[in-house]
Amino acid sequence: MDLVVISGRSGSGKSTALNQLEDLGYYCVDNLPAALLPTLTRQLDAEQYASFRGVAVCIDVRNSAPDLEQVPAVLAGLADRVDCQVLYLDADDAVLTKRFSETRRRHPLSNENCSLPEAIARETDLLDTLLQRADLTVDTSTLTLYDLRSIISSRLDLAGKEGISLLVESFGFKRGVPSDADIVFDARLLPNPHWDPMMRALTGKDRLVEEFLGEHPQTLQFVSDIVSWLERWLPHYNDSQRSYLTVAIGCTGGQHRSVFVAESVFSALGATHDNIQIRHRELASMVTG
Repeated sequence: MDLVVISGRSGSGKSTALNQLEDLGYYCVDNLPAALLPTLTRQLDAEQYASFRGVAVCIDVRNSAPDLEQVPAVLAGLADRVDCQVLYLDADDAVLTKRFSETRRRHPLSNENCSLPEAIARETDLLDTLLQRADLTVDTSTLTLYDLRSIISSRLDLAGKEGISLLVESFGFKRGVPSDADIVFDARLLPNPHWDPMMRALTGKDRLVEEFLGEHPQTLQFVSDIVSWLERWLPHYNDSQRSYLTVAIGCTGGQHRSVFVAESVFSALGATHDNIQIRHRELASMVTG
């Protein structure tokens, strides 16, 4: 049985994730008491539930603190027939605060004695055991609803294939390192097309930028070194039973150098790795906002 446990801080997109998994054919349960998880998996193993792709449950701070502390032990005690993945969603504190302000919803932990920032901080501590157990973390700070649904669909689909699911992601340091990055490479040492007015509005996917960066030996060596490093160590990450790995490549703005390097790494590794995807964080922001 495939089991997906969704967790994360309030306002990070857990409801969207659960709805998407329901659309993908999962039997979904929101706000499940963690102690009931073994009973639920036994019950849903019956023949009448065989048509479902798997089970998805949301376990978050609405559980009691003692229950949350026991989640890792509960998951470890599930039967061997249960293939469990923990998906943890999160976003920057400022983004979570803005989302609650815009929707006028009350945070589960806030009250007259606990402000919203205090509730968010307390929630972070309460969910730490689930964060540490997570197989995949997704930073939704810059994602639209449609971006999140797409990421969940594609990454969970890849996880069903043999080997580790690899995401190559470009980003801009000026907006911070993605919180879900496992490995980070810094492309700011490469020549910057931004200073050429003809390329300023272009991206690392445009031919003029590709030609500019490709004619510099240090760029090609940088890409080659990243590919060689990943090819050397990916088998070891796979042997460690990891399901997901996010390789983030950053430059100042996330528009030129990091995009070019990410595309080059993706192309090189795609020839030998089936479970690989690419995402350009800042280009997605340019398109949607």
